[in-house]
Amino acid sequence: MMLHRRLDSLIPLVLGALALLSTACAKDTQYISGTSLDGVTTRLALDRTPALYTGDFGDCLGGQSLLNVTKFDAALYYDNSTILFHLDGTTNIRNESIMLYISVEAYGESRFSMTVNPCNVNIYSMCPLSAEQPVEAFALFPIGPQQVSGIPQIAYEVPDIEGYARIQIFANSSQTEIGCFQAVMRNGNSFAQPESISTVLGIFTAVAVIASFATAAYGVSIPHMRSHYAHSLSVLVIFETFQSIFFSGALSLPWPSVLPAWWSNFAWAAGLVPSSNVARSINPFVGVSGNASQVGGAGSTVINNQGGLTQQIYGRSFLSNLATQITSKRVPEIVQGTISAMTKREPYDPNNSYDYNWNGSPVQPGMPLPGDWTGFTGELSELSIPGSNAFMVGLVWLLVALGLVVVFLVAFKCSLEGLAKMRWIKQDRLEYFRSHWTGYLSLAILRTLFVAFFSITTLAMFQFAIHGSAGPTTIAAIVFVIFIVGMGGLVLYALHSRLRFGTFSIDPDRILLRRGKIFGCLPCVLPIRLSQLKEEELGEKPVGSLPFVRWHFIDNDPNRTNVHQDEEYIKRFGWLYARYRLSRWWFFACWLTYQFVRACFLGGGAGNPLAQVFGLFIVDILALVVIAALNPYEGQRNTALAVWLLGLTRVATTGLSIAFLPDFNLNRIILTVIGVIIIVIQGLLTIAVMILVIIGCISSWMSLSRNREYFSSEMLEGVRIRYFEHIAQRATDKPPPPKPRSKSKTDPKPNSSGEVPELSKEPYFTVTSVRRAPKIEDEDDDYLAEINLSPIAGGATSVPSPMRRASRSASVSSRHSVSSLPRGARVHRASWSSRDFSQGQLDHDRPTALVRQRSGGLGHIRTNSPNIAAVLQGQPSVSSLRTGTSVPGSRPMTPTKEVPEAQSSLGEVKELEKDTENECLEDSQ
Repeated sequence: MMLHRRLDSLIPLVLGALALLSTACAKDTQYISGTSLDGVTTRLALDRTPALYTGDFGDCLGGQSLLNVTKFDAALYYDNSTILFHLDGTTNIRNESIMLYISVEAYGESRFSMTVNPCNVNIYSMCPLSAEQPVEAFALFPIGPQQVSGIPQIAYEVPDIEGYARIQIFANSSQTEIGCFQAVMRNGNSFAQPESISTVLGIFTAVAVIASFATAAYGVSIPHMRSHYAHSLSVLVIFETFQSIFFSGALSLPWPSVLPAWWSNFAWAAGLVPSSNVARSINPFVGVSGNASQVGGAGSTVINNQGGLTQQIYGRSFLSNLATQITSKRVPEIVQGTISAMTKREPYDPNNSYDYNWNGSPVQPGMPLPGDWTGFTGELSELSIPGSNAFMVGLVWLLVALGLVVVFLVAFKCSLEGLAKMRWIKQDRLEYFRSHWTGYLSLAILRTLFVAFFSITTLAMFQFAIHGSAGPTTIAAIVFVIFIVGMGGLVLYALHSRLRFGTFSIDPDRILLRRGKIFGCLPCVLPIRLSQLKEEELGEKPVGSLPFVRWHFIDNDPNRTNVHQDEEYIKRFGWLYARYRLSRWWFFACWLTYQFVRACFLGGGAGNPLAQVFGLFIVDILALVVIAALNPYEGQRNTALAVWLLGLTRVATTGLSIAFLPDFNLNRIILTVIGVIIIVIQGLLTIAVMILVIIGCISSWMSLSRNREYFSSEMLEGVRIRYFEHIAQRATDKPPPPKPRSKSKTDPKPNSSGEVPELSKEPYFTVTSVRRAPKIEDEDDDYLAEINLSPIAGGATSVPSPMRRASRSASVSSRHSVSSLPRGARVHRASWSSRDFSQGQLDHDRPTALVRQRSGGLGHIRTNSPNIAAVLQGQPSVSSLRTGTSVPGSRPMTPTKEVPEAQSSLGEVKELEKDTENECLEDSQ
């Protein structure tokens, strides 16, 4: 108790000491009073962020400025009506009087300008400009509303303001521009949020990868696993979506600043993860050199021209000459002062109220001028990746991704084995994956390379287009050939392995133009091939037609197992085609071709923006039409994302990008608005991807519960059953059965007594009797006695019963055949009907089916009953598909229940056949 009281008394002391310590360590914020441009006076903190400020800066004379600058900061403080200017650097000019011209340009127009004489604002380090004294210019200029009236109010709030601040230095003696430095303008708002957007998208993608892998690894029946895997959201389509968004900036167009900032959030999907360490390590190999701590091009010789510039001297760099002087021990006082000024700027000091951290840095070597977002290099500048480094950075991160795939799969397999040995999981848990994990590993590597095909080929062709150094260009050529030959060869080999046992046939066909509706409401003329029409649709008169041909494959063995049931083919090439429909399993070849064509336009067409944009636009439109007509995916989510959402987004993005062509010379504000529209379209696509990932995880969860009799969520139990039925129906690649007709508004409604009034009868006709002409057989008494029929008078009218009418409709001819035998002759037998043929074939196949059943050949049972065949194959029966009712064979079979259910179904078939044989025996007796 005493100890408890002492602790209670010590707690206030400890808290007080911590408060004093935090107060002592806290930054002493200082305040000033200021009046804004709106005339509002308030108390302001010294360390506040200005309304507009500069970021990274570079030499706008292409490295020919006669100054080396290590710091260039400019800011507009709207709240106290001042402009800050800060410039540090050195020069090699002996003595020169200069003038400064400071300007701000936003959205293609000059918004602010000011001419400054450094001698009038007490910038003594530039009055005059001398090599003996480092430049340390810092000044605050008061301004009025008229001076910044050109800057619109929206510029202080809109994300990624498109503008830059520029300072130009002119020599008074020669009136020559001797220095120019430019820095990008910012306002603190940006669409570039890699810490949040990229992280969230990466998490969703990782969840989709896990869900897709789970459906591919869970189960023991390969065809059954494939059917569930086909309905999981494709990771290839997710990466294709993000890569398509990012590589929209590969078009050689002058983009508004909002678009590269938005696209930078998707760079990781293309293998371009921003990392300064990776970029710096690659710079020497790709030939990028320079001093990252300064910008400018001051020569190595100190110029002394008695106050005037007469020439510019080009020689060795200042640093190399400086090293020579240090080695020879001839370091003058001028160079000593220059060394201190050229060092990298001091880091931000949070305890200094007059210091700030909103400033930019000298642009990295190989980067474009800040404020220029033209083409792919402008987009890469948001990632601080030089254009010449793009391919090598993408290749490095591809190798890292392949290593992570190997590590994760091996670690997962080892963890499963460890958990099984410790009996934390069942011994047969994921048994198929554990016994075939090496095959999964090889296919995962191939799938990763397949996902990276578009990105790597685009970057490789971009490397060819920029004519980079020999080293990275050679590696790009080797990798490009490996991907084209490797992936293309695998695709051709997969096609050859399946199609070598057949031939292709070209038959004449026609394209019919028929009236129809798109989206269920818009009337239009739709093309359809004549060979695709059903017999009942031929009666509708088309608007017109065009000659066409039908190219189709004819298998040498019509009874060959289809690709979705061929286990060996699924094991080898399921990573290519498993998600496509049965009739579109070859679509992976079309996808690879389409991605290669897009890569050629985006990466290789950088030199001709007009052909690049219009060519890609036409390709995207044709691809949308062709892919929509083929409808290749088996799962509805993959169809919605890959065919419609992604296809329409590509067409819209490329079409809107035409407005950015310099030939049109549109206003930059209008182009910024178009850029925001593109961001909205692509943002909605991204949200749709995340929603589909969530739905895909739920469906994968249902697929993993297919061995359970009951689902863990009672609310989703009915959804799960319908989902399994949907999977079974889609696996057949046939259109779903028609839904029952819903009541329309024109249907009669029950009256007050509950009775439905009868509709007025309309004109109609019906057949109630048939007049039959006498036959030759009717005159033969012996034949009539044999078949237990009495002679029918020639003019008698026969009214058949319903049973007899049904039998007559099923027959191919009349009950008694008409022959050319003479009158009174006896025919051998009446004509055969289709029912007789069906019954005879059933009787013929029963012994063979029984023999095959006893030998265990379930996969080759032939039966004329569609319901029995569906039960044996683990699919819904025809009657259940039509009516929607649940029958014993309609529920999809599970891997662990496939054999028991097949055996029970086999027992039911045996009993049915035994009863049928007994009935036939009794009838014959």
